[in-house]
Formats: sequence, C-alpha cells, structure tokens
Amino acid sequence: MNPLIVESSAPVTLIAGGPVMRADLRLAQKHAPMVVAADGGADRALALGVRPAAVIGDFDSISAAAKAQLQGAQMLHLAEQETTDFDKALRSIRAPMVLALGVMGGRADHALAVLSGLVRHRANGGAPCVLLGPKDVVFAAPRHLRLRLPVGERLSLFPLAPVRGQSRGLRWPIDGLVLAPDGRIGTSNCTDARDVELTFDSDAMLVILPRKCLGAVLRAL
Repeated sequence: MNPLIVESSAPVTLIAGGPVMRADLRLAQKHAPMVVAADGGADRALALGVRPAAVIGDFDSISAAAKAQLQGAQMLHLAEQETTDFDKALRSIRAPMVLALGVMGGRADHALAVLSGLVRHRANGGAPCVLLGPKDVVFAAPRHLRLRLPVGERLSLFPLAPVRGQSRGLRWPIDGLVLAPDGRIGTSNCTDARDVELTFDSDAMLVILPRKCLGAVLRAL
C-alpha cells in the first residue's frame, strides 16, 4: 500500500503532464484549492505560477529544473511501472474529491490509460475523481447518481465493461439495455428533464458532460 502523502478535508486539484490552460487551473482551484502534481505535471503547475503541495510518480517526466524549484516539497517517488502516474497519484491522495487537469486533450494512449484508471479507482472504493478537459467533464459513475441539469443537455455514457442500468430524465432511456465497449454504447444522449437519475449494476460506466456542467457534477458527487 502506498504511504499517503496528501490528506485534505477539501477537494484536491491534480495536474498531470498534458495540456493545461491557466483558466482551467483557476476554475479548478475555486473548488479544490490544494494543487498536487503527477510527475511531469509539476512542470505544468510551475509554468502556470503554482507550486504544487506534492509531486507523485515514477519521476521519468519531471524536469531537473522543476525538481530544483521544488526542493523541500513533498515528493513521492514510486518506481513501479505497473500503473500510471495518474493511478499512483489517486491512490496517494485522501480527500473528498479529486479534480484532475492535464489528462485530456493530449496523447490518446495516455487518455485511455487515465479512463481505465478512473474506473478502477472507483471500483476500489476511491474518492470521486472528475476530469476537466477543454470541452468536457468526465467521471466514473457511482452505482446510483442524481444530477440536476438543463433540459436538452448533452449527456454521454461510455462503458468500459458490460453494464446494465436504468435511467430517468434521458431522452433515450437505457432500461433493459446491456451497454458494452464492443457493443451498444450510450454516447450523444441528452436530458429531457431537469432531474436525471441513473442506476448501474457495476462501477464501469463513464459519464461525459459539457464542462459548463462542472458545478452540477461536483454537487452530485
């Protein structure tokens, strides 16, 4: 088990090594003031004028200059290569929620690894984690989820393993369907009521919403 190096009673912002806009960081910090970096995310944070409270990873991406600037900061070097730096960071943080930046909009293989880690973290009982990207917010759904959203809002479901579910408030209900990554998926659905209720029989479902819905997602989780 990892030693926990970050404990916070408030949500935490996690910066990874992908593209991060200054506006995204400001938005995240409104909800999650403490910033933690996953490996090369330390360079991203410093370039945006933020000193991370901790850096977690195998340290194959963080620059020597960033290490020098972060002398005295909490640094957790986890050399194993079985998991990604995103995984390492999530399991080393104890907080009510993690808001992750720099994990979407970059390399496709990195993004897929993050989505896999997101679902695995949820299945293992980890705290909610929300990915904030240029256009979307993404999170692994709990078994039962209630959201309050505008009518006609885009709401996509993408399963990473076979999932059965029920819905209320979606234009195209999922009741009675088996959703799977190699079969029927649930992208490009939308709401037909303000109150949306979703129930799933496993922890393998991703929910994707427009980034303007971040506040609604954080309230729901």
